[in-house]
Amino acid sequence: MLQALNPNTAPLVTVQLHGRVAELTLNRPDKRNAISLAMVAELERCIATLPATVGVVVLAARGEHFSAGLDLSEVPEMSAAEGVQHSHAWYRVFEQLQFGRVPVVAVLQGAVVGGGLELAACAHVRVAEDNAYFGLPEGRRGIFLGGGGSVRVSKLIGFSRVTEMMLTGRTYSAAEAFAIGLTHYTVATGTGLAKAHELALRIADNAPMSNYAILRALPLIAEQPMSHGLMTESLMAAVTQSEPEAKQRVQAFLAKRAAKVQRGD
Repeated sequence: MLQALNPNTAPLVTVQLHGRVAELTLNRPDKRNAISLAMVAELERCIATLPATVGVVVLAARGEHFSAGLDLSEVPEMSAAEGVQHSHAWYRVFEQLQFGRVPVVAVLQGAVVGGGLELAACAHVRVAEDNAYFGLPEGRRGIFLGGGGSVRVSKLIGFSRVTEMMLTGRTYSAAEAFAIGLTHYTVATGTGLAKAHELALRIADNAPMSNYAILRALPLIAEQPMSHGLMTESLMAAVTQSEPEAKQRVQAFLAKRAAKVQRGD
């Protein structure tokens, strides 16, 4: 744990189980879900205690905003050493989201800014409501990205766009964010959670080993030279198709018991 949690206060992250889908909700709406170390600790606890039956996480936020970013009230009192430790606390929990046991679908509304965008970048599928806006205002605050965004967000949209966002404080609308690859879906305000659950149920229906390979092997392949990536791909293909569930699914398709891919799926 990052620090002790106060049992007398409302949880900073809530958990609701919907069958194989766990909904984790940031619960600090009065602070626009600014991310404090206490919130990171609570998120870590929630991830660690998910039941084994959970196949997908929906990451959402209560209120008008997903997250306005780092809780800046924690910054002035930090020494340089404490700042490094602060970042690594975020890194550990965000890694558990991105490279954990189950896929994560994020629902984004209102401000998805600074640390909020760094958190969103950990998700495997990002659904933005059309009132969402995205920014990296660190340059305007006199600070630098500290929650992994210089790596994760740069991998999504390229370091040149991240440079411009940080230098100028520019924000992207939901439509613009979709166009540059920050998000995967854009939906009407108020419908993001329903869309996220629809996608989560679809993802949960995949073979678990396929989901695991997608989460763990694809990022490695993206970083490897082509020859290494192809070897990693061949190994994962062999492992996944050897699973009994994969054999059953392929046989069902060959026997015309499984639906074919259709336009619009």
